[in-house]
Amino acid sequence: MKNFIFISPNFPLNYWKFCRELKNNGLNVLGIGDQPYDELDYNLKESLNEYYKVGSLENYDEVYRAVAFFAFKYGPIDWLESNNEYWLEQDARLRTAFHITTGFQESDMYKIKNKSQMKAFYERAGIPVARYYLVKDLKGAKRFISKVGYPIIAKPDNGVGASHTYKISDEAELKAFFDTQEHYDQFIMEEFIDGEVNSFDAIINSKGEPIFAIGNVSPISIMDIVNDQDNSVFYIVNKLAEDTKAAGLATLKSFGVKSRFIHFEFFRLLSDHEGLGKKGDVIALEVNMRPSGGISPDMMNYSQSTDVYKIWADMIAFDRTDVKIGETNYCGFVGRRDGKNFVMTPEDILSKYGPYIRQAGRVADALSDAMGNEMYLATFPTEEELWAFYKDVLAEKTSK
Repeated sequence: MKNFIFISPNFPLNYWKFCRELKNNGLNVLGIGDQPYDELDYNLKESLNEYYKVGSLENYDEVYRAVAFFAFKYGPIDWLESNNEYWLEQDARLRTAFHITTGFQESDMYKIKNKSQMKAFYERAGIPVARYYLVKDLKGAKRFISKVGYPIIAKPDNGVGASHTYKISDEAELKAFFDTQEHYDQFIMEEFIDGEVNSFDAIINSKGEPIFAIGNVSPISIMDIVNDQDNSVFYIVNKLAEDTKAAGLATLKSFGVKSRFIHFEFFRLLSDHEGLGKKGDVIALEVNMRPSGGISPDMMNYSQSTDVYKIWADMIAFDRTDVKIGETNYCGFVGRRDGKNFVMTPEDILSKYGPYIRQAGRVADALSDAMGNEMYLATFPTEEELWAFYKDVLAEKTSK
């Protein structure tokens, strides 16, 4: 029996489904987390063979001892994963320490966590990348901006989500950035891209081949949602665009990805951009070597009438899957921000769109900055119906 350690299996809440399918496939599923066992969701408890509570997942020594305990009790560990961006580096460090060869090692982290290092691998795949500057000082930043012009985007070179990501539009904002960001780690500045984020989401076998692939579209940038505390919308497409698929496959090969659930992000240009491409072209944004966050796996299931949790667990256990794709639809997410005066109440939304709603409820506080506070998932056969839903749900009352 293969031993699989799942780091933080309790967050996001839907990740118990990964554990369930691993256990159903005959793996010994061992969880390590910082939530007391009695507080775990019943479904997660049923999906684990054993759980080890640590005081903090941030404490590497504690987590190391938990892995060592499982290795002593059950034998060599075959897999260790969190499927979570936040823990990717610690996952790799643990794999290296315990000679777990089924995932990225510590030496691989530079190319998948540092945005500046990703660019060379995108370029190797023949995909254009935005010009950038690794921030050292104000003088250097001004030289870079003299070449690309305002606005520019500044963000941590190694960061999670849109945390500490800024759009800088003039010299006053540039100076303010330097006055307030000195205590953070390395920042990268990039030329601003007028684009819509399109993703390539796939489950990859040990040969580097996708056994499932789809994508999402984010018409509002996560940076703007976080910085403006705005509503959030994105959707899973009913069918992956051919150019996004081609870019995704080329990126897979360049990065040498195997045996993973991945989320690669690209810009689809909304206007011509000198040196990068014409309106509608696909260019590089960043790679994420884990599933698209939060509730996205459920959305893929609704969109493609399938089970990505099972497909992923089949990849782990058998390196293939027999799970089929059924009827396809657009699956839209809308996250409404607390404090806004919306026209439609939750009851109104469920009354009008009940047959299309797949999930509704509150967003976990840890995800609310990027996803809003009150969420609805709905499926529609056409993009026009999806956008009518967004328009209704996000309409606000006008003040008199």
